[in-house]
Amino acid sequence: MDSGEKDEYSKIAITVDPVALITTECITVTSAMRKHARWAHSSVSAILGGATMSGGREARPKSKDTKTKDRSERSLNVPNGALGNDDSLASRWGLRGKKGKSMQDNPLMSAFARLRNDIRGCTDIRTFDVPSLLHPFLQVIRSSSTSAPITSLALVAITKFFAYNLIGRESPRLSLGMQLLSAAITHCRFEASDTAADETVLLRILKLMEDMLGGPGGDLLGDESVCEMMETGLSMCCQMRLSELLRRSAEMSMITMCQVVFERLKSLEAEVGENIEALDPGSNGAIHSLKMEPSIDGTNVVSLQKNKTQEQQSSASFEASDPGQNENVELPPIDIEKQTKNSESTRSLASASAIDLSQHSETNAEEDIAITPYSLPSIRELFRVLVDLLQPHNRQHADAMRVMALRIIDVALEVAGPSIARHPSLATLARNDLCRHLFQLVRSEHIALLNESLRVAGTLLASCRGVLKLQQELFLSYLVACLHPRVEIPLEPGIDPALYEGVPQAPKLVKPSASQTSSGRSTPVPVKDRQKLGLEGGSRKPDAREAMVECLGALSRIPSFLVELYVNYDCEVDRSDLCEDLIGLLSRNAFPDSATWSTTNVPPLCLDSLLGYIQFVADRLNDEPRFEGYPDRQQLQNQRARKKVIVRGATKFNENPKAGIAFLASQGIIENPDDAHSVTSFLRGTTRISKGVLGDWLSKKSHGHLLKAFLDFFDFDGKRVDEALRELLNSFRLPGESQLIERIVTDFSEKYCASSTPEGIADQDAVYILTYAIIMLNTDLHNPNIKGQKRMTYEDFAKNLRGVNGGKDFAPGYLHEIYDSIKTNEIILPDEHNNKQSFDYAWEELLLKTRRTGPLVICDTNIFDADMFGATWKPTIATLSYVFMSASDDAVFSRVVAGFDQSAQIAAKYNLSDALDHILFCLSSITTLASPDTSSTALNTEIQVGKKSVMVSELAVRFGRDFKAQLASVVLFGIISGKESKIKTGWKLIVRIWLNLFVNSLIPSTFSKAHEILDISEIPLQTPAQVIDRAENANESGLFQSLTSYLSSYAADDPPEPSEEELESTLCTVDCINACAMSAVFSGVLQIPAQSLQSLVSALLEQLPEKTSPVVITVKPERPTPNPARTNGYRKTNQGPVYDPAIVFVLELATVLAMRNAESIATVGQAVADVLYTVVRDATNVHPLLLSRAVYYLLHLLNASQEHTFIRAPVILHTISSFHQSVLDNSATTIMKGLAICIQTPSPLRNEMINSPDFWSLLQSLKGHSEVAPNVFELITRAVTSQPPSVTADNYEATVSLLNSFATAGSVGAVIEQKKDWNARRSKPTKASKPRESEVIDRGFKAVTMIYQLTDRVPSLIEQSHLERNEAWITYWSPIFQALRAQCLNPCREIRHQAFTCLQRSLLSPDLASPDHQEWTAIFGEVLFPLISRLLKPEIYQSDPVGMGETRVQAATLLCKIFLHHLVLLSEWDGMLDVWLKVLDIMDRLMDSGQGDSLDEAIPESLKNILLVMVDGGYLQPPSNGQKPSRIWEETWKRVDRSLPSLFSDIFPEPKATEARIEESPGLPEKPKTEDEPKRDGRKEAEAEGKTEGLRETS
Repeated sequence: MDSGEKDEYSKIAITVDPVALITTECITVTSAMRKHARWAHSSVSAILGGATMSGGREARPKSKDTKTKDRSERSLNVPNGALGNDDSLASRWGLRGKKGKSMQDNPLMSAFARLRNDIRGCTDIRTFDVPSLLHPFLQVIRSSSTSAPITSLALVAITKFFAYNLIGRESPRLSLGMQLLSAAITHCRFEASDTAADETVLLRILKLMEDMLGGPGGDLLGDESVCEMMETGLSMCCQMRLSELLRRSAEMSMITMCQVVFERLKSLEAEVGENIEALDPGSNGAIHSLKMEPSIDGTNVVSLQKNKTQEQQSSASFEASDPGQNENVELPPIDIEKQTKNSESTRSLASASAIDLSQHSETNAEEDIAITPYSLPSIRELFRVLVDLLQPHNRQHADAMRVMALRIIDVALEVAGPSIARHPSLATLARNDLCRHLFQLVRSEHIALLNESLRVAGTLLASCRGVLKLQQELFLSYLVACLHPRVEIPLEPGIDPALYEGVPQAPKLVKPSASQTSSGRSTPVPVKDRQKLGLEGGSRKPDAREAMVECLGALSRIPSFLVELYVNYDCEVDRSDLCEDLIGLLSRNAFPDSATWSTTNVPPLCLDSLLGYIQFVADRLNDEPRFEGYPDRQQLQNQRARKKVIVRGATKFNENPKAGIAFLASQGIIENPDDAHSVTSFLRGTTRISKGVLGDWLSKKSHGHLLKAFLDFFDFDGKRVDEALRELLNSFRLPGESQLIERIVTDFSEKYCASSTPEGIADQDAVYILTYAIIMLNTDLHNPNIKGQKRMTYEDFAKNLRGVNGGKDFAPGYLHEIYDSIKTNEIILPDEHNNKQSFDYAWEELLLKTRRTGPLVICDTNIFDADMFGATWKPTIATLSYVFMSASDDAVFSRVVAGFDQSAQIAAKYNLSDALDHILFCLSSITTLASPDTSSTALNTEIQVGKKSVMVSELAVRFGRDFKAQLASVVLFGIISGKESKIKTGWKLIVRIWLNLFVNSLIPSTFSKAHEILDISEIPLQTPAQVIDRAENANESGLFQSLTSYLSSYAADDPPEPSEEELESTLCTVDCINACAMSAVFSGVLQIPAQSLQSLVSALLEQLPEKTSPVVITVKPERPTPNPARTNGYRKTNQGPVYDPAIVFVLELATVLAMRNAESIATVGQAVADVLYTVVRDATNVHPLLLSRAVYYLLHLLNASQEHTFIRAPVILHTISSFHQSVLDNSATTIMKGLAICIQTPSPLRNEMINSPDFWSLLQSLKGHSEVAPNVFELITRAVTSQPPSVTADNYEATVSLLNSFATAGSVGAVIEQKKDWNARRSKPTKASKPRESEVIDRGFKAVTMIYQLTDRVPSLIEQSHLERNEAWITYWSPIFQALRAQCLNPCREIRHQAFTCLQRSLLSPDLASPDHQEWTAIFGEVLFPLISRLLKPEIYQSDPVGMGETRVQAATLLCKIFLHHLVLLSEWDGMLDVWLKVLDIMDRLMDSGQGDSLDEAIPESLKNILLVMVDGGYLQPPSNGQKPSRIWEETWKRVDRSLPSLFSDIFPEPKATEARIEESPGLPEKPKTEDEPKRDGRKEAEAEGKTEGLRETS
């Protein structure tokens, strides 16, 4: 905000005329003055507004032509002393003495009169000359003759002028007026009166200074003016004799003014732009000329005032040394003095002023010297003085004064902290003096001082940390060391200690205490004092701990603070792991037990800081990463890895140097362990090596080369021996043995004289002796066990060194310098110091390191968040878990839940799977649902109310009573949703939760959507112990109902019904589980990448029993359970393999996950298949329900993984087919369903399976199952009718056999047919057959048809088989004929008739018979003849007494047809006679079967047709011309004549002659062959074929 804006902002409108207001203020002041005895006789002109000057000239502002007049004529000097009794003085002031003489008015009075005269007629008071307007009021303020009330009125008037904007930015000579006003109020003098009035004046001054700095002309003040005003304000703050109220008011005013002053830095920066350093060079002179020295109780704050100016000074005085000079203004020293003169005391803030105010009011503006507005010099001086007030070891400074200074500094840092850091001169003050004082004050036990010190330190680091890298490390390390408890986390009942693993027991930065040897070189200090002075922390009071935690909390609220610690410290080799230590500290102190050594506020404060850290990281998750200007992340990771190795190696070195060197060399930290320079370079460069161990190791005799190499890193040129020795011993501690010390001193002397012998030193031996003497002197002077009078003096020291410098003495001055240096500054390691000297020395070392250390990197980016959170998540999550378990407040739950969620988001975003898994572990443990010891489900009770039901279980009741577990469950699954692909080992607990919920009916099996993916029914759960229908008992209530329920359950040995409270808890559990949205989680699971899926599947399979034990075991129940299930009662089961639905759940979910896609099959398919096969192979020990589903899953997976070889169909089929039939019966449905899936589409798997004997064997075993038979038949139907054909040479016989089995099963139709016949004979209605029986008959009928259809495949199969004709006929034709022959005997007429039809078509197939082979002739001996023989058996006939006679007729007719059909080919076969005779015998047997008219009519007719065909074809010819009859004629005649004597007579007219010839002839002659026989034979064959067709039509 510029001055104009300030002016407008502070403007207050007034309703009176400004000139009138000023006049009124003048009259007010003068009226008060006239009431004072000193001005009681003022002239009338003072009242009327006129003023007479010396010589009668009118006082008015001078014009340009008056500037050459004598300055003495215009000067108005205020006397230093009080008003005296001199008559001339009284005459000069216009007083009338006793003689009544007229005297001039007092100059104070006349100044007001002149001002009133000058402003008359002024139309705009803001155009009036500011010095002239202020002149009379400033005279009053500076006059020692005025009283406190008068001075107060003048101050009030000026305050009004600024407040009412009577003095504005455009007012003439405003800058000069501001300087004059500043000089006046900082040199204010007035007569002492009562304390209240005096302090009122001081309060008015404070208020006016505030208005000046903050008003329109504040930025016009010069550096001197600002310094004087600040010095005045500080003096009031430090004046302990003033009242507490005034000092506090002064402090408040100083705070306000410092806000304005330090705000000025920002405008200065804007003026110079980027070149900030331009402000310093031009102001160096002003910086050195300005000097603020506020006083306290008569003593300079900075240094004691050596010369008292007044011997009788009894009041406090403020003195300023080296005041700034101004050409027109003489600024005297500032003091408050009490004078006694004529019984009048005078109190002043300044000595009498020699300033000539009238001169400035009358001088033309052109004579004014330009005043430069205040800038860096005054700001730096103010900052310096405030910092100096903090000196902890200055006894002049009270703690209250330090607290005041800290509050002012805090405001300055709040306003302009970054600007201070950017200005080199201010930054140097902040880095050095301010930090030095602050870091010592934070060890104070004064709680107010500690609080302010911590507040300022926090503000300093928050605003200037960019230039305070090492200082910040020192401060934070101290706080961590103080605050981190060294006690273990107490065990809490009900809280698993694994939940808070990862919380560090001690910070990494804490080093072992320095070893205190008896050599006398250390300075033992009591533990209490060491804790106050040392840097290692120590125990602090509870209030102090709380204050420190608040400081850390304020810093942690900076969004980038912790990531800056990680980048700047944790990733640098030589820095502490501040980020990890701070997170560990916050985590440990967030535990409730930390209140026992701090306060009850500390745990929530630490928890708030920890949650804030998580919040900041989460807020940056979606920010665009920024890389420009930041360190390379990979480089930081390498540095951090190297740091870990070095820390580990240094630890090993401190325990065993040899092992440490070997380890560091193996890790590449030390390039060559045999190279002394390489080894010592590392030891010299690291700060983590124990100085004591290093000294002992270097001083060993065998390590002389290492000691020399170590000394080569030092440059002792131009340094005294003690200085060189001090530098060397700063790097390691001298060992305790004299021999080891001698080696070090020897090599040191050699190194010291290596380049050239220093002046005054004779040789190396002299250095050796002098070094020993210095070591002895250091021990003697600083050993606390030696009394002061016995300590070595300089004379003793010099005496010990006489004649050792090459036979001469060392120069006395040289030795004196060494003695004084050792006396004032002990040579010892800094960490072995325990006093102020140690801090100062360590601080100087820190400042030296600061020059070599780069600036702190401000990390306003998220590119390092992943690494930082990866290093700090363990204590963070552990704390959240512990607090979650132990909290009871809703607000705490809300914050912790948000912390868990944000931590999970961070872990998922940055792929920190370990962190995410641990979060899931903690939440799962809190839910109590992930317990490996599942709750018993033996007493689970199902409560039914209408169509709704709920399962009351032990787990549901316990979970419903635990609010924390419910909340953790909702949080857990809320975290999982959307992050499924990031989870690794956490799936183990999630799966366990799923299983526990599933077996207790709290989540349905459908949540996994397996029924949609696998097309299988839901997983059945174990039957509940009770099923209680509340609807039945809805009308019952009261005690009677409860008593009845109890007694009935007791009598039936049933568990009691669940109580209302248990039911309510169960309902709470159900609501909670519904809120967890399991389905959404699984939907996300189905989308995760295959590589992430492996973790989930592994977790699932781990839940199965060990392979060394049965998958499920038989468990004897504790008490017998009845089998039947009844409402409001038990549902008992038989003993046997126990059904565990959890195992089925695991297998089903694993299968679903494996079958998502090809990639998931390749990733997890083999693991799932192996487990499934293990279950299937152990079928005898597995519950049938589990086995059936496992087989189904395995077959489903087999179908989906056809491209992979980890699962083979033959192996699976062989295993399944080897099941016991009872096992198969129990699992038939799902097995068949799985097989159908595998062969439903043409594929290599289908071909492999249907060609497997085990497949058909399995189908044979399954076809007897009534529910599965339709599926088996459908499967074989597809196999027979599919294109391309599925029936091959490998499965041909099995196919026929299976079809034959189905046809045989259709024999049940005989019973139905016979019932129909019986009912028809009795005229009773026939009941419809059962659908299932009809289906069996239909399948049998179709099976016969399909057997016939296979004849179409026979020729191609024979051709493909390359078998011999005989073998091919047996292999392919014989199975069909055998099956059809068997079905021609089927008791079911429908199937039997269809079998005859199919058999006839098969036998008449053109592909069957061929002149090229004779294997087909077996159709008579192996098919037809055995068929008719079987039909003639009584048991066959009795299977269908009504219809079997017709079947015999069909058989006889069929035999005749087939014989005639193949007569031509048979005639060429040698066995035709045997076949023909067998036909005749069969016909004869049929005639003799006693069946009745049907055969008696059919058989003669059939034989007659055959004989006619044979005769016409020339195959059967009667003998003629006396020839001997052929054998065929003879045998035919014998058999026909025996059964049908009249048949031959009908066919042949001369039977007697023929008969006689037959008797005479012993045999049948061969048929003569002629040339035209082939033609005749062909004609006969055609005729025979025609007759055969006629017989077919007849039949």
